[in-house]
Amino acid sequence: QVQLLESGGGLVQAGGSLRLSCVASGRTFSRNPMGWFRQAPGKEREFVATISRVGGITYYTDSVKGRFTISRDNAKNTVYLQMNSLKPEDTAVYYCAADGDAGLPSRDAYEYDYWGQGTQVTVSS
Repeated sequence: QVQLLESGGGLVQAGGSLRLSCVASGRTFSRNPMGWFRQAPGKEREFVATISRVGGITYYTDSVKGRFTISRDNAKNTVYLQMNSLKPEDTAVYYCAADGDAGLPSRDAYEYDYWGQGTQVTVSS
């Protein structure tokens, strides 16, 4: 059974930092793109960042460019999201996702086959 388990969320003041982790179990994703999405209250789930299998390709949504960094450790089957200079508008549940196919990373949620349960990030002003 494949599971993605996120951790690292919490409450932080604006301008602060958090590092999210997502550990995969049940299969290896070393050849697969992985990504982060988020969903704020009353809004649809949106793309945040994605990374190719060896980390050579990364994409970010415009609102987080220069502040967030996605990375991965394939030996640990883990993907990370370092979030700096956090803003209240970053408040959301953050979800880790993994593509079941070994292709290029995508900004589209429908390309991802496996999802974590989410971790809450709350940024106070």
